[in-house]
Amino acid sequence: MKFLSFKNFLKALLFLFSILIIILVVSGISYWAIDNVQKKNNLMDIEEYSPVTSLVVDQNKIIRSKYPFVDVHSHQWDMSYTNLKRLVSEMDSLNMGFMINLSGSGLATFVGNQSLMDLNLEKSLTNVKQNFPDRFGVFVNIDFKKIDNRDFAKNSVNIIRNAVENGAIGLKVYKDLGLSIKDAFGERVKVNDSRLDPIWKVCGELNIPILIHSGEPSPFFDPVDKYNERWLHARQKPGSFRPSNKYPSFKTVMDEQFKMFKNHPNTTFINAHMGWMANDLDKLEDHLNKLPNVYTEIGAVIGELGRQPRRARKFFIDYQDRIMFGKDTYKKSEFDVYFRVLETSDEYFDYYRKRHGLWKMYGLNLPDEVLKKLYYKNALKLFPSINKQLFE
Repeated sequence: MKFLSFKNFLKALLFLFSILIIILVVSGISYWAIDNVQKKNNLMDIEEYSPVTSLVVDQNKIIRSKYPFVDVHSHQWDMSYTNLKRLVSEMDSLNMGFMINLSGSGLATFVGNQSLMDLNLEKSLTNVKQNFPDRFGVFVNIDFKKIDNRDFAKNSVNIIRNAVENGAIGLKVYKDLGLSIKDAFGERVKVNDSRLDPIWKVCGELNIPILIHSGEPSPFFDPVDKYNERWLHARQKPGSFRPSNKYPSFKTVMDEQFKMFKNHPNTTFINAHMGWMANDLDKLEDHLNKLPNVYTEIGAVIGELGRQPRRARKFFIDYQDRIMFGKDTYKKSEFDVYFRVLETSDEYFDYYRKRHGLWKMYGLNLPDEVLKKLYYKNALKLFPSINKQLFE
């Protein structure tokens, strides 16, 4: 067998490099030509299209809420080490009196390391107590993937009791319960799995709320086609969608959650994101009417409310004692849209994230007493440890 000489090897390498250069040049010319054709024919992607309205209407941008508020749905993943002083400064600028961090046990919750979860929670609670005990509340988290362990229920109950004794004010349940968590037999763990009953029961005994996120927005379970109003979300975040060959239906998950709420009337639940029923407020009304132990919050669904201002306004007035303010992902620059939808009568203004909906927002102009209940009064009922003087 003859081997290539070094000279021939260099020639072959140079030839391949030349081919690569030609391909890159041709590709570049092709992209340039396509781009120019698109510009010439005024073609663009929906993500690029950002028309400036010619509509002349009131513009009341609000960067600070009318009344101080409690954000019952926030995530501070590194609160163990976070500079709380800087965070409090931002909260003050928004008029946020109190923030509830639902992720007290940190990212270790998703890794499934209970020791790290306990350590993160301990450090988060210590950081709050030593710096700003009147401004933050911390929730505990449970690793439901340990459901097959013989002492799962007993250990979970002990974790919750210890957390509350150390200052935790609630339990947060993530969306993987009911969607992706499976037991040792490969079966999906349902939201209303009886093995979880001791957890819900002890929260009722300790008088701490459970904020639970079940499922996803209903379009996430639908076919991703031209009829799906969250198509852009599917394009940008395809992992958010729940195809039927891998996940249960939206209705299945919601029915399981309803049964769990119904089976534990002595436990207070906060159904996160308005239970993903902000696009069907008649259904949410029925839900709340049948479940007096359930509250809800508006995290990540202000886009649904702002596109139906008359119906949403009526709902907030009718159920003013059951709804709280929540934002979910913490980003200071995004709160203004919440304030504007809730407090003004503005018309036809933009939401801050296009993939959540291509529609425009309209203000609900809620009455002052409804705003006060939404912003802080309802939260003070559920969390009596919050310093009421912050809201006087």
